[in-house]
Amino acid sequence: MSEKTPQDPFEQLPKQIKDLLRSSPFGGGAQSGVTPEDRGSSYTAPDSEDKAHEEVLDRIRNFNLRPREIRDHLDRFVIQQREAKKVLSVAICDHYNHVRRCLENPALRERDYAKQNILLLGPTGVGKTYLMRCIARMIGVPFVRADATKFSETGYMGGDVEDLVRDLVKAADGDVDLAQYGIVYIDEIDKIAQSSGSSGGRDVSGRGVQINLLKLMEETDVSLTSQNDIASQMQAMMEMQRGGKPRKRTINTRHILFIVSGAFDKLAESVKKRIQSSQIGFGAGATADTPLSEFLRHAQSRDIIDYGMEPEFVGRLPVRVACQSLTASDLQKVLLTSEGSILQQYRADFAGYKIDFDITPDAVAEIARRAHEENTGARGLMTVLEQVFRNFKFELPSTGITSFKIDESTVAKPEAALRELLSANADEQRDVLRSEVQAFADRFAEDHGFTLAFDEGAITALIEQSLAIDKTIRALCEERFHDFHHGLTLLAKDDTTTTIPITAEVVADPEKALSHWVVERFRHDTADSAKTATAAESE
Repeated sequence: MSEKTPQDPFEQLPKQIKDLLRSSPFGGGAQSGVTPEDRGSSYTAPDSEDKAHEEVLDRIRNFNLRPREIRDHLDRFVIQQREAKKVLSVAICDHYNHVRRCLENPALRERDYAKQNILLLGPTGVGKTYLMRCIARMIGVPFVRADATKFSETGYMGGDVEDLVRDLVKAADGDVDLAQYGIVYIDEIDKIAQSSGSSGGRDVSGRGVQINLLKLMEETDVSLTSQNDIASQMQAMMEMQRGGKPRKRTINTRHILFIVSGAFDKLAESVKKRIQSSQIGFGAGATADTPLSEFLRHAQSRDIIDYGMEPEFVGRLPVRVACQSLTASDLQKVLLTSEGSILQQYRADFAGYKIDFDITPDAVAEIARRAHEENTGARGLMTVLEQVFRNFKFELPSTGITSFKIDESTVAKPEAALRELLSANADEQRDVLRSEVQAFADRFAEDHGFTLAFDEGAITALIEQSLAIDKTIRALCEERFHDFHHGLTLLAKDDTTTTIPITAEVVADPEKALSHWVVERFRHDTADSAKTATAAESE
């Protein structure tokens, strides 16, 4: 038999037990130095956390938002998608109003209720995830996002869909009562559509995942302990043995809202073929310039089922809405009016170095046009902005420049614009480099007790070298004077001299200068010894 055997899952048991004891009430505590962060999900939240969770639960119990209020909140962050905002706002209000009524009258829980799970269709970068994140943040409920492609049918490699609900509990800091009103968002759902050729065999990551999601999206009890998590299972056993008030070990998904989304590119193509065969309606008015994603809003259940989604799965998603593609004009508004604009992130990045910039309307328009050509929605804005700002972010923090301007020519040729900016501020840059020489001297004195007195020639030499080889003064000085203090220590022995004059010649070859000083010191000491000996003989 081969000595190599499959990895035993219990090989990791000692480490898992150690981690468990560290987070368990039986281990840790003040005596073991365990912090709240070490305790993980088993840790009882402090009073401030409990109070925060209770405030969120109170908001859910007293939910009174109106669809228009949610729409107006989303308008602050997401550009366009008016229909999507309207549909989402109504669905969210209906769902949490039902939750509120159930909390007021528990008898309503036994009545049948069709949960308004949502299917979002639309191309990448139009704001699908951002919409849901903003809604969850507004209401205050836990929010979890995951890609459908990471899951597989139970029993195969990959994640279990029930992990989504467990992650929701983690997002709620272990508060099951709060997590049961959260939102689960699953992206790239179109990637698990069952292909037409897979009907005869096992479709591990497609049909199986859809089937496993069915009960989850409607109502089921999910164990908070995964069958593959040995540490969690042992912790549950220890808590049972400890006695006292048992913690909840399951969470019900009745009030968890599920939203799934996907680009569904091929679905748009099939819908286009179907409706353009008609002689009336949208199909007759569509042109060659009509974005393909526009056809998604005409998708019917049959279209989605034919695409490869299970009929039962489609039935669990009664609310459907298609997001529209973003035009170049929309991308301009994203930059200028959205509270979550990526442009504000770049302003914050430069502000960290006390640098500000102005951007002209023409530059914004050009950035939006180039981003639109990327065909990745709002994500294209970061692609273009990174191309424009990358070298500015690298160079300017090491200069004395505190402001600059971005115009259309800068967007077109950022490197040329940067060279022109640096050239125009060359004198200020030399002043910055001069101050860096002094900063190095100050650090050297603090670290080694020697004052390096750079004269004007030495400073000029360092500045010229720094500019010539594109290296900072700090790196240049640390390289040239790396072991300088060792030689100075020898020279300063039995001498109180700690100020060392540094000339251009010393900068050119510090080792040669140090060797020369050592030789001169030796000659000086030899001469002094000879004088002392002569004087002694004469006496």
